[in-house]
Amino acid sequence: MTVIIGLLIPFIGTVIGAAFVFFMKDGMSPRLQKTLLGFASGVMVAASVWSLLIPAMDMEAHKGAWSVVPASIGFLAGIGFLLVLDDITPHLHIGTNKPEGPRSHLSRTAMLALAVTIHNLPEGMAVGVVFAGAEQGLANISITSAIAVSLGIAIQNVPEGAIISMPMRAAGNSKWRSFMIGSLSGAVEPIGGLAVILLASLLTPLLPYMLAFAAGAMFYVVVEELIPEASEGQHSNLSTIGFALGFVLMMILDVVMG
Repeated sequence: MTVIIGLLIPFIGTVIGAAFVFFMKDGMSPRLQKTLLGFASGVMVAASVWSLLIPAMDMEAHKGAWSVVPASIGFLAGIGFLLVLDDITPHLHIGTNKPEGPRSHLSRTAMLALAVTIHNLPEGMAVGVVFAGAEQGLANISITSAIAVSLGIAIQNVPEGAIISMPMRAAGNSKWRSFMIGSLSGAVEPIGGLAVILLASLLTPLLPYMLAFAAGAMFYVVVEELIPEASEGQHSNLSTIGFALGFVLMMILDVVMG
């Protein structure tokens, strides 16, 4: 039951954020959006380092200097996986009018939803693989540290849900439709997390690689999407402040609860 709740917590964060569309009459201000993008980046980077990469190397500590090999391979594989997924999936990022990936006849809303799905998949994988490590009784990953990762992702999913639903509303969709699209954008996280847990139970020796794989996938999202969006134009300093706050919050959660 703890694992199920842990997998659902990030999704709940997205739903809460998407519900902002009912309370905010105007669109999200550029300053707030940049701050929140920076905050999400900080949380994801901290979670990748403290909760994924370090445990991946700790699990292989008995190999000495070679302990870095699984983490390195997994990290690069995660980056490569998202790079390919981003290239073969038709999608459209919020705030742009130029679709990415192969040409398709999908609607603008569908391509926006696919972009968010690509973004959220690594977060679900990260939560799932940490819970898999905790369930298998690994000394360096506890249930409380897994809950910390889940909470950290959920906190940064709140602004993400708002960032998705508010533009949907501004594009002419109804409040309820915007809320549903914003909420469902996070549904891939518990599904992806559960899939990773089931896979890890069958491939326990690969767990260090899977931890680093999730870290690489999250880093891809941060470097490819979040930081560029947060840095372009004015008020980029606010995204830097948001990044610092997100990183420190996730670091504190991991250390205190780990």
